[in-house]
Amino acid sequence: MAKQLGYHTIREIFTRFQKADPAPVGELDHVNAYTLVVAVALSAQATDAGVNKATRTLFAIADTPQKMLDLGQEALTEHIKTIGLFRQKAKNVMKLSRILVDDYGGEVPNSRAALEGLPGVGRKTANVVLNMWWRHPAQAVDTHIFRLGNRSGIAPGKSVEAVERAIEDNIPVDFQLHAHHWMILHGRYHCKARKPQCPTCIIRDLCAFEDKTT
Repeated sequence: MAKQLGYHTIREIFTRFQKADPAPVGELDHVNAYTLVVAVALSAQATDAGVNKATRTLFAIADTPQKMLDLGQEALTEHIKTIGLFRQKAKNVMKLSRILVDDYGGEVPNSRAALEGLPGVGRKTANVVLNMWWRHPAQAVDTHIFRLGNRSGIAPGKSVEAVERAIEDNIPVDFQLHAHHWMILHGRYHCKARKPQCPTCIIRDLCAFEDKTT
């Protein structure tokens, strides 16, 4: 775990991220808040590309909680069978769809607590939905962000919660809205787990990672 970087270094890091990609977006396909919730819930232990492939036809016919209930669990399972843990995820999607219809009038609630009350929706999923749909500066910490935060010193922490707090506490407010997207994309495509792309990294000179590749 690297030591927490200082304010000016972090500001420079995110200035570079912003210059390289001014308006980063998530890579999960969705058409509304409901399909975003479903897509993010399905993405646990799966790739975004794999989820998008599975949901392409699913969301064309079931883009609301009621339509998903009408589709039924068996048909839903068939649509997402290429995704890891698909049987349990299908059960959760049906359960959360029922709750949304019965308790929220078919609408997705926009508080973290209410979102986390839905089956299969944890803090990370709730934060993604709050950030991507409602543009709330929530920080969804996945494996890429956890790795990047600790390697670089941007947001070190021993737990997901600690890294989330470090992001909120140390990244300047004007970068908070897009912070987790910049970090996810950098971790996914540059600061990779096994072979980090240090030679072409735009923050190489600012990163505290001691074992940089050459």
